[in-house]
Amino acid sequence: MHSSNGTIPMKLVSLIAVAAAAALVAGCAGVERSRNLGDPKVSGVTIAQQVCSNCHGLSGNSVSPNFPNLAAQTQPYLAAQLASFKSHGRRDPPGYQYMWGLSRHLTDDQIAGLSAYYAQQTAVVQPAEGDASRLSLGKAIFEGGIEDKAVPACNTCHGDKGQGMATFPRLAGQHADYTLKQLMVFQRTDQRPDGAVMKIVSHGLSVQDMTDVANYVQTLP
Repeated sequence: MHSSNGTIPMKLVSLIAVAAAAALVAGCAGVERSRNLGDPKVSGVTIAQQVCSNCHGLSGNSVSPNFPNLAAQTQPYLAAQLASFKSHGRRDPPGYQYMWGLSRHLTDDQIAGLSAYYAQQTAVVQPAEGDASRLSLGKAIFEGGIEDKAVPACNTCHGDKGQGMATFPRLAGQHADYTLKQLMVFQRTDQRPDGAVMKIVSHGLSVQDMTDVANYVQTLP
């Protein structure tokens, strides 16, 4: 209905605006685009794309080394870590600062969906960092360990190319800074009790050893 001068009455304009806003909110609130971590109907894929992507990237390839690359990570490992965050079993700083709150309402189906989504993504090859002349030393530790320190080869559990095996995580293409920090968590704390074997493995490693192997695995395709 138009007024006598051909314009739409302001009351009607207001009603149209309210209706449009309501429609917009309803559209954004659909479960396929929801960011509601407390809604069990929201799928793991949607959570990955709408929430986790803020730190880990849409395809699981994070830009910041503060956040690990998740692309092509093994599904059993991801599922185990999400469950550990949810139960507060994993207590390293990134765990309680970020993941405890984000994971507290995740259902088993959502955890399965999240871990499957990232396992299916393609990892981006990372550039070499640090002292390139020491990459061969990192490779030697990864492939052969350090015999006189009773340190086993990393590829025994993590795969010949660092691709990961079941609950042993993929290391290939992981940010060197993140890998180094986690090695130090394993060696010096009890904040990751589910990785107790790594406390034994990393016991004899120097900071330089850990840096060398971390820089090496980042370059693996």
